Amino acid sequence: MGKRAVRSPPKSVIPSEHFASNIITNPKTLRFAIPFMFPPTSANSGVMMIDPLLLLQAYALGVFPMSDDRHAEDIYWVEPKKRAILPLDGFHLSHSLAKTLRRDRFRVTANRAFPAIVTLCAEAAADRPSTWINGPIEQSYRHLHELRFAHSVEVWEGEELVGGLYGVALGRAFFGESMVSRRTDASKVALAWLVARMRFGGFTLLDCQFMTDHLHSLGAAEISQQNYLQLLGDAVADVPLGEGRSVLSAGSGAAAELAFDPLSGLAEETDSPLAPAFTVSGPVSGHAIAQLLTQTS
Repeated sequence: MGKRAVRSPPKSVIPSEHFASNIITNPKTLRFAIPFMFPPTSANSGVMMIDPLLLLQAYALGVFPMSDDRHAEDIYWVEPKKRAILPLDGFHLSHSLAKTLRRDRFRVTANRAFPAIVTLCAEAAADRPSTWINGPIEQSYRHLHELRFAHSVEVWEGEELVGGLYGVALGRAFFGESMVSRRTDASKVALAWLVARMRFGGFTLLDCQFMTDHLHSLGAAEISQQNYLQLLGDAVADVPLGEGRSVLSAGSGAAAELAFDPLSGLAEETDSPLAPAFTVSGPVSGHAIAQLLTQTS
């Protein structure tokens, strides 16, 4: 999620057959080549993509994929030596953001426009002339979304998608991949909703990957690789990744269902599809989100 611009890890490429034993390091990241890709087919629009089971197993080990550029062909696994996380009880809710939430300036949904969010995150912008999301990465996460492991939070102004984020949920961990804003505070609103919904769902880890000034201002903290792996192990302990491909039919799990499903239903069209109250589905209005976050900010 902290990958607002392309970082520059070492340029050396590890042969794929040395995936497990040969890693190039620098003071901030480890980087090594991805070994197994699904070939192009009509089902994936003729674009190579990462094997979904391998991708989930990589997250459980603390690594994630990146590319150097939107149009680059190569993809690399990356493991930061320092990891940015956002403690779910430590979100910094400013007065101005709280006011934006309470006024329900934006309409917020989940998993209703996942492909559009990924595409928006991959677009160049004035503050982000290039991104790390190339074609195979985009297709890989679309496939994970179809398998109910990748999720999005969308922020709307009227009928226009103006911001949001996406990432991968596994057990009680959410791995934020990217967020985007085309209106002031849109990405902050998306992250505030994500944190509140994750708390309701019983998540324990929000992985932001790399630290940025934007994330730091919202409460993100940087921890050591060792501490991160301990938090990660606890969060994914109940995910049966060792059972092979059968895990792909199970989806992200109960925490993700509690967090995202109440925001993803195609309810009858009103001014907002979300009931403005705390309900059995947790906080589902901007006012309720702000109320919950104010208790710990």
